[in-house]
Amino acid sequence: MARYTGPGCRRCRHQNQKLMLKGERCASPKCALERKKVGAGGRTRGRPRKLSEYGVRLLEKQKVKDMYGMLERQMQRYFQIAQEHPGRTGEEFLRILETRLDNVVLRAGFADSLRQARQLVRHGHFTVNGRKLNVPSYLVKSGDVIAWKENKQKLFPCQNATQNVANRQVPAWLSVDRATVTAKVLTMPSREDIGSTINERLIIEFYSK
Repeated sequence: MARYTGPGCRRCRHQNQKLMLKGERCASPKCALERKKVGAGGRTRGRPRKLSEYGVRLLEKQKVKDMYGMLERQMQRYFQIAQEHPGRTGEEFLRILETRLDNVVLRAGFADSLRQARQLVRHGHFTVNGRKLNVPSYLVKSGDVIAWKENKQKLFPCQNATQNVANRQVPAWLSVDRATVTAKVLTMPSREDIGSTINERLIIEFYSK
């Protein structure tokens, strides 16, 4: 499926905040927001943009889409699923995005960025419950075990993850075995486990217009 392949830093500059699309690079002085004083479109950074109510909702939706590497059609489909699910639509929507396999690989510390996590999944580096899966959009469930495929464990990505996984902060809904470099989904993520910078109410208003 098609996806955005342009500069990740452009998305951060457009939002005027760090979306952590490049992992550790975003936390270093190399981050575009740290180096460039001009925002996307030539605007002076810090000068507030005048947005309509629709513009505010659109910007929030675009932010979440960039954070999870989604396309618009995928976003709409997930939102429809969330609407059909009992409970709060916004929380269920974010829970669906958070439990995508590529995002779980990132949260477990097996990749440095979402793009790398997606590439590793697409190349068949991981198994779920012992079965090879190369679909980044696969939604994990409580009790699922994500592990490196046995014949991939000697490759650099796995060796790098083995060295760095101890330094990664893992969310409470995941359990990572640092010895075997496997992750287990303990439970579905709650709203507190998902980014506090996201305002799901604006996304609901955008899609409910």
